[in-house]
Amino acid sequence: MLRDQRFTWAYIFGAVCPARAASAAIVAPSVNAKLMALHLEEISRTVAPGAHAVLELDGAGWHGAKDMAIPDNLTLLALPPYSPELNPIENVWQYLRQNFLANRVFADYDAILEACCEAWRAFIATPDVVRSVTTRAWAKVSDAADAMTSETGPGSSPTARVAAR
Repeated sequence: MLRDQRFTWAYIFGAVCPARAASAAIVAPSVNAKLMALHLEEISRTVAPGAHAVLELDGAGWHGAKDMAIPDNLTLLALPPYSPELNPIENVWQYLRQNFLANRVFADYDAILEACCEAWRAFIATPDVVRSVTTRAWAKVSDAADAMTSETGPGSSPTARVAAR
């Protein structure tokens, strides 16, 4: 049996807080629970001091490993199956493909990794685009959380919403 061996993949683990236009990402050659744990650590470092982030996740197997350590400032929220419209990070993947990653030929694997890193950096360098691509009009922090924000001071955010894949 002949197989086409020309394809090599890279995966972007990415998370974005639409309210703060903050982000965290790693680029990896595969997907698994160990890499997801590294990504959670990276996200944890970007959460504002004293804040807590809710990370929306789809049903990918590596998102729910039983022995995965979850940082104290993160809560994982599993979305219902087959509901990509509920996960704003899906728009990020489409944006990256359409604007940076589609219809290209790469010289080698390092070029693939670099293109993924460059695409992510270009995306997060434009906070207005980050907000536009990831904000949903119907997905807002509740009034109770807004009250908490006003108690902690202007510009602070005790609850940050982060979307990840």
